[in-house]
Order: sequence, then C-alpha cells, then structure tokens
Amino acid sequence: MIAEQPLHEILNAMRNVMALRHMSRRTEEAYTYWVKRFVRFHENRNPAAMHEPHIKSFLTYLAEEEDVSASTQNQAFNALLFLYRHALQTELGAIGLIPRATRTARIPVVLSRHEVAAVLQALSHPYQLMAAILYGSGLRLRECVRLRIKDIDLENGEIIVREGKGEKDRYTILPGSLLPAVEEQIARAKHLWNEDVHHGCGYASLPDALERKYPNASRELGWQYLFPAAKLSIVPGTTSIRRHHADESALQRAFKEGLSATGIVKPASCHSLRHSFATHLLEEGCNIRTVQELLGHKDLRTTMIYTHVQDRARLRIRSPLDTTPRQKTQMPLPWHEML
Repeated sequence: MIAEQPLHEILNAMRNVMALRHMSRRTEEAYTYWVKRFVRFHENRNPAAMHEPHIKSFLTYLAEEEDVSASTQNQAFNALLFLYRHALQTELGAIGLIPRATRTARIPVVLSRHEVAAVLQALSHPYQLMAAILYGSGLRLRECVRLRIKDIDLENGEIIVREGKGEKDRYTILPGSLLPAVEEQIARAKHLWNEDVHHGCGYASLPDALERKYPNASRELGWQYLFPAAKLSIVPGTTSIRRHHADESALQRAFKEGLSATGIVKPASCHSLRHSFATHLLEEGCNIRTVQELLGHKDLRTTMIYTHVQDRARLRIRSPLDTTPRQKTQMPLPWHEML
C-alpha cells in the first residue's frame, strides 16, 4: 500500500515521474524540498494519509507565518499537486479548488544605457564579459554560465541557448562588439581544457542521456563550458572528475559589488540586465514578437510587461505645478534653511 511507503520511496517515485517528463533538475530539487517541508510541518505524517485540509493549513502557514511571496507559495502548491497527482496517484477532490496566491504585478528594474555601461566598467574578467552577454544577448543568469563553446556562432553573430526555461532551445544575438572578447574567452577555455587533457581529465558534464548516447562527447572541445569553473570537481555519487561551469553566485556577488561601486541605488540584479535588454530593444522600435523570441518567452503576455517603456511619453508631459506662477506656489524652505 502507498500509505505504508516510507517518504524516501515516495520521493523516488516523484523523481522518476519528473525524469520521464524531462523536468529540470531545479524543479526536482524545489518540489522535493516542499514535500519534505510539508511532511515536517505535519509532524512527519505520511503524505498518503493526509488530505486537502492538511495542504491548505500548510499553505496558510507559509503565507501568514512565514510571509512568503505569492510565487513561492504557488511553487509549494504546485509541488504538492504534483506529489498527489503523479507520485501518489490520488484522486484530488477539492485539492484543485484551493485558491492560488495572486502574484503582484511589478514593473521590472531596468538600468539605463549609461548605468549598464557604468556597471560593466566596474567589473573585472570574466564577470565583465558574462554581464555584457546577459545585457547584450538577453540571457538569463543560468543560461549564461551554462553556455558551451559549440553554442557560440562567431561567423553569424548568434548564440544558441540550449534547454532554456521550459527546456526549449532558441537563438539570440551575439553583439558584434563582444566578438573579440568572446574569441579570447574561447581561447582561454581551450587552454584550460588542454591542460586538463594533459592531466588525464578534460571531461565536461553532460546530461545523462547524451552521456550514454555519445560517451566520448564530454571530452570534445565543443562541449566544454565557455566559462569553466576555476577548479575540477567530483560528480556527486561517482568517482568521475569533471570541470563544471562557473558558479552563478560568483557572478551575482561580482555584479552586486560593481553596482555598489557605481553608486547606483536601484535594486538591480543580474536579471535586470535581461530586463534592460528587452526594454532598450523596444525603445528602439524592435517588434515585440522578435523580442519575445529572443527572450524565449512562451507567452507574449510575459513580454508585454516591457511595454511600460512605451508609456513613458506620459511622464514627459509637464506637471501643472511647473506651469503655475511661482509667487502662488512658494514652497516651504528646506528644513536646514529654517534653522
């Protein structure tokens, strides 16, 4: 009986279904995390012995006690729905009727061209090039660090983004101004790869299916990461030594330090460079469908958030305060002039 299954067997069943559906590793990690949290919240009761009220009380706790965001609450909800529907194969009943948290619509943080230039100037190698690709090509952080040498088309000025969000491939632009720097980075990665091969390594991490289908591909230059990690590492659960890609958190830290050095007070992040890419393209009159394809958005409505730039003309009108005679609108003196 499912009710008698220990939690680790239930989680393994969940992982197997996610593998069959080709869901990402991050989704797998997030979903298993929320299932464990759900079980701990209810004092380690077996999930098969719990029902709709247990799910609702857990989601309510997240919202009211931990004050999580709507997106986080919905992720936990999705994880539990997946658990019951696909791992436990339980009739949902009213589970599907539990209301989802409503996400707050927020305008993305966008840097001006001058601000982007200032931040890039404050970064050092290789983070300057990585951040320039985030902005110049509209990549997500994870997509950037996972670029492989074979994904760079220098001749056509294109980048092939493999298995982006939603596990879909797409093409995007490689700025011509970055070609010399990218060529130099490829040379650096090749030099490091040659050293690894000399020491009996030189293997890049590949998805399991490709590893089985092309057992020698991981040692080819094209499969090496464009931004390789500084150190070799052991693949978890094996004795295999590979060179992984650069750590996302290292670029995030470098960007934060660079932003601070410029004195820019906007709450920007690496993802703001992607927002800026889309916004600036639309400002230049680029077709929104083209921007959608470059960003890899499945739904045009996701891209429509950047059309706020087309409404900026409303902010350029003169306020009635500015057209009112000054003698009628004498503002109080600043506090320091009152002393």
